[in-house]
Formats: sequence, structure tokens, C-alpha cells
Amino acid sequence: MENILSVRELSSDDIELIINYWTTADEAFLKGMGVELSKLPTKEQWRGMLSEQLSQSYEEKKAYCVIWQIDGKPVGHSNVNKIIFGEEAFMHLHLWNNHDRKHGAGVELVKKSLPYFFKNLKLKTLYCEPYALNLAPNKTLSKVGFRFINEYITTPGFLNFEQPVNRWELTSERFKELK
Repeated sequence: MENILSVRELSSDDIELIINYWTTADEAFLKGMGVELSKLPTKEQWRGMLSEQLSQSYEEKKAYCVIWQIDGKPVGHSNVNKIIFGEEAFMHLHLWNNHDRKHGAGVELVKKSLPYFFKNLKLKTLYCEPYALNLAPNKTLSKVGFRFINEYITTPGFLNFEQPVNRWELTSERFKELK
């Protein structure tokens, strides 16, 4: 029997799930994603950031998160930050448990997330800049239809160490073609 994949917006019930993902993840896994462990927020800081999202309109959001579900059970999330409403945002992909990875669900869950980002934030361009050495998100983005732009060295987010990243891009025009 095939699993039913779905996506929905973040709710207050999801906050602890996301906090647990970040605070209980294996250090080697986090480093493999490009995370600088010393930069991880506390549980209270996570709670504050995620709660703030719930109280803001789309136009005000600094970050926006959707929850990934398999058979109605939350298994991960995708979020965007560096949002310029009506213009662009940067996407991140997170399957919380190892047993949910490497089965192709990520590609379908990303595809199901895209309408939330493009429609609600009125984006013209969605970027994703995974750690170049983390193969899984790079393969996923290629399969979804993102266009590879370049590889360069940067500190891509507030959680990261300086690293090589691959910049991927999906324009609203290309997104409409993928539907």
C-alpha cells in the first residue's frame, strides 16, 4: 500500500515537533547539513521564532513553515526565510527521521510545498542553497525541477558554518510549467 503524502501550514501543535528535531538530532547528521552546533538556538528561542510565524500575516513573515506528513502523521517540514514578499525567498528541507529518508518522499513533499510558497508569499523566485556536500537535497531539487545556478562559498544561514553551497532556483514561470 502506498503512503499518502500531504503538506499543511505550521500550527501551534507542530512547534514542539520542530524543536525536538533540532535539539535531539545526531551531531554528525547536523554537521552533514552544514549546521554549526554552537549556533543552535535554545528551545525557548525556537519556540519564540516559530510562535512569531503563527501571529504574522504573509506580508510580515520573516520565515514561513509548512509541515510534511505521511499518512497524516507529521514527518518533516520545509521552511523559507530571507523572504522579500512578492519577490523571493530561500527554502530549506527537513525530513525528521532517518527511516523516512531515501524513499522518494522528499521529492513529492517538496512539490506539494511549492504552491504554499509561491501563492501565499507571491514569489517570483524561490532559491535553495543546500550544503554542496549534502547530496540528498541537491538530488531532490534537481528531480523537482529547480535549475542549478552555481556553487560558491558562503555562510548560508544563521545556523551554518561557512561552506560550499549549491544555489538552485525555481522561478514562478517554471513552477507553473511543472504543474
